[in-house]
Amino acid sequence: MTREEILQNQALYQHTMFFSPLNKKPVFEDYEHIHYIPEKQGVRVLDFGKVEFNFYDPNAKKVTVKGWGGSMPKEYELQPTGGGYFQAVADDINPGFHYCDFYADGVRTLNTLASVGYGSFRPCNYFEMPSPEDDFWMLQDVPHGEIRMLSYPCTMTGLTRVCYVYTPPKYDENPEKRYPVLYIQHGGGENEVGWLWQGKINYIADNLIAEGKIAEMIIVMNDGYAFKPDGSGNPAMGDIDEVLVQDCIPMIDRKFRTVPDRKARAMAGLSMGAMQSNYGVFRNPETFANVGIFSGGFRLKGDGFDLTDVFEDPEKFKERFDIVFVSAGEGEQPMCDELQETINGMNERGIPVHFYSCWGYHEWEPWRLAAKHFMELLFR
Repeated sequence: MTREEILQNQALYQHTMFFSPLNKKPVFEDYEHIHYIPEKQGVRVLDFGKVEFNFYDPNAKKVTVKGWGGSMPKEYELQPTGGGYFQAVADDINPGFHYCDFYADGVRTLNTLASVGYGSFRPCNYFEMPSPEDDFWMLQDVPHGEIRMLSYPCTMTGLTRVCYVYTPPKYDENPEKRYPVLYIQHGGGENEVGWLWQGKINYIADNLIAEGKIAEMIIVMNDGYAFKPDGSGNPAMGDIDEVLVQDCIPMIDRKFRTVPDRKARAMAGLSMGAMQSNYGVFRNPETFANVGIFSGGFRLKGDGFDLTDVFEDPEKFKERFDIVFVSAGEGEQPMCDELQETINGMNERGIPVHFYSCWGYHEWEPWRLAAKHFMELLFR
């Protein structure tokens, strides 16, 4: 993609409230005369590294915006521009996905002019700062898959759950073809829509399929908070693997043309979802043969599993797994270096665990890249 195509790409401004922001506001003269005038964008990308922040509050005296650390550690003060609007231009924004908080007179508030998502267990603003290499997650002129929302009963809780399902572009054109499935989980404080709106997983899959870089696959996104009513189970991570094995996977296998085999299933996730994928795959060898652990715990032994001997014996490992993939951002220290050292040692013993790292912190940019590289290895 060209520089202009990246800087003007629709994917930069989509969020859970709407696919394409209106960026207009109505003016009511009377009941018969209504028209629209331009509205400012809360965050507008001007160039690589350069953004314009806008905020509206006619009662505010001081407005600031601050990122959540990592690749956006600074705070910026917006200046009044008239009519209740405040504005600032920053030219030192690192590439990546940035959650951010706006403050009006010291009170954290949502910027209604900016993109809204769900993170840290609350609605929050975010924006994208692209780089010239970020076209892999952008909206491109390629065939697009579909996103379907399905409900299913949960045996564990007795409630109904919802999952989102990506089917590849030619799914409905090939009624005889069957597909492998990737079950991918969000992180703590986010939910099942995270991989769609923050992660852009559907665009990643569309683009990689169009380039012939990944196998066509179905992708399933679930809410990771699955806690047993009696309080048993992991108090922090719940038991999403039990929900997948008991309820979601059977439902997906019934409703979609899947390959119902462990080698054609993978589970992956970021942060909390990475830890859930670690124990989910390791505790359920009859269900999964592939795992992606992005910026989370990588444990060979834990509640309900002990694979120490498998990771010591190359032959046992090859019988048990097709792909074990672990990643971390280079700014996630000491975790990144420790994982690299651990996995280098495994590789030296003939255990083919894949490790990937790139510039970044505990944020979506490294996770999107991890998903890309993981999917390029899967189901080959």
